[in-house]
Amino acid sequence: MGDFSETVANFPPEQRAIREKCFHPARTFIEFAREEIDQSISRRFEQQVARYPERIAVRSTQHTFTYGELNRAANRVARAILDRSDTQRQPIAVLFEHGAPFVIASLGVLKAGKVQVSLESSFPQARLRYVLEQSNAGMLVTDNANLRLARQLADIPVVNIDEIGGLFSDENPGVAIGTDSCAAIAYTSGSTGAPKGIVWNHRGVLHAVMRHTNMFQICMDDRIVMFRASLRPCLYALLNGATYYPVALRGETVLALAEWLTEEKITIYRAAVSTFRSFAGALAAGEDFPHLRLILLFGEPAYRADVELYRRHFARASILAGSLGCLEFDDYAYYFADRTAPLRGHVVPGGYPITEADILLLDDGGRPVGPDQIGEIAISSRYNPVGYWQKSDLAPIALPRRAGREDESIYSTGDLGRRSADGCLFHHGRKDFQVKIRGYRVQLTEIEAALLDIDGIEAAAVAAWEDEPGNKRLVAYIVRAGAHIPAVTELRRILGDKLPDYMLPSTFITLDSLPLTATGKVDRLALPFPGRTRAALESTFVAPRAPLEEKLAQLWADVLGLDRVGLHDRFLDLGGDSLLATQLVSRVLVQFHAKVSLRALFDAPTVADMSALLVENDSDESHYQIVAELETLRRRRARS
Repeated sequence: MGDFSETVANFPPEQRAIREKCFHPARTFIEFAREEIDQSISRRFEQQVARYPERIAVRSTQHTFTYGELNRAANRVARAILDRSDTQRQPIAVLFEHGAPFVIASLGVLKAGKVQVSLESSFPQARLRYVLEQSNAGMLVTDNANLRLARQLADIPVVNIDEIGGLFSDENPGVAIGTDSCAAIAYTSGSTGAPKGIVWNHRGVLHAVMRHTNMFQICMDDRIVMFRASLRPCLYALLNGATYYPVALRGETVLALAEWLTEEKITIYRAAVSTFRSFAGALAAGEDFPHLRLILLFGEPAYRADVELYRRHFARASILAGSLGCLEFDDYAYYFADRTAPLRGHVVPGGYPITEADILLLDDGGRPVGPDQIGEIAISSRYNPVGYWQKSDLAPIALPRRAGREDESIYSTGDLGRRSADGCLFHHGRKDFQVKIRGYRVQLTEIEAALLDIDGIEAAAVAAWEDEPGNKRLVAYIVRAGAHIPAVTELRRILGDKLPDYMLPSTFITLDSLPLTATGKVDRLALPFPGRTRAALESTFVAPRAPLEEKLAQLWADVLGLDRVGLHDRFLDLGGDSLLATQLVSRVLVQFHAKVSLRALFDAPTVADMSALLVENDSDESHYQIVAELETLRRRRARS
């Protein structure tokens, strides 16, 4: 086994000790040598095929391919592409769901010496068309399941991998591919603007695979599960003889997925923080996934609540790794947690930088900041991506190159960070998400961390909305953990103990789930405008007038998580949804012994309307009968 002390030279002893726990018990790891990055991706893959022809390469609920079978299928795709492609080096788009066919097509494009562009068929058509047009793709590779969509998206040649059959040889095509050749274009999520195409060459991709391989000692005995169709992550498995398990979350229940992870003896679970939070938060007590050695989270800050989910549901021998990274470079810092290690604060630290890149923290003028000062994170490395597709560079940072390091480029991530005295990086959110409220600079992720530390909240996002020029207000979007969530008054009290008043949200909106981008991050651009949901504390309030109205108003307030509800506040305007409507109707049934349908709630959308449906049954108002009154009200409305 290799000695990786240099890889984690920046890590303190306690972090190294936790990392050592995650290594595969079979100890069959083979170091990814640095000289191995100076070749093509397809050549490295073919080396694994020669070494492990009968081992399982890709396995899903629909498909199983050995390395030999996967290689032969990819070779046929490569030859079909070469048969139909012209001399132009236009990118080749692959359109699939997340699964084995995507892997076959992607490897086929690389083996043909072409540039791969991933299109996930579940994405909105507008985004798919944008990527096709912006990338200037010259061909689409797809299968029967997505053939109709492929022909709708663009008028370019289409290769259907389900139709090529025995038309083409399954021998390696033997195309000469240089290590500096462009391998793929990956599009950003577009959460802060139009998606941009990041260009990777073969050396850069292999360098990212080398870092992952050696950091986590990925080996042929590993079984790695991932949740979206993306080229680089699947290569962590396929360029090391491991088994890649693609999972489409939309098609799996939590129970079925949990059973599958156990049955397949998954060893590495790699997911965006939001995906992990949704999955682990829905697990029943007693799940522990005995074969899992590593949970690797990426994409967003992880919080103390996420670590508690890991400790509650995953095996004692496993470890949790949070990461800092970007699509352009991949992960550049890690922080490890086990069942007992203490945490610093409510947000999991971004982690300690790897030695393969220099991490710079820069002020607005591009100058390095001091310890414990916040600056924009920039990466100086010779393995940064080539650039953005059809753009001249990655980021306009003009810093002098150091002697002997002139071949490095500096990429500005757009993330804000802080470095502690021991070298640990702390993520302070996107530069785009830092706002000024009443003259104070506010980092939205700090408020989100405080919200997630409150019992009853599963997920949270905070946005700043400008109702009038210069008048910004903070809006919190929260997802319940269970049936109960603290009322707005209680939320304000808890947050007020941790945050200054200018950081307290003025509006709280409850959602069934937070909108996510294609990469599993919170899609802040898709958070609903708060004007669609009226916050009780900012609406014109009319107090209930009678005992029945007061009881109904309190019931609505309890269900909606508000401190009070006015007589004429509409249910949907207060943030009500179908799930909350069901809860409200159930509580009306229990408290008033009244048979109220969901439809009745929407026919009577305010406290005043609903009280009109409830007719006093006896003098102490303990029971109410609404059927006759409902019919009376409907007849009255029909006449009007």
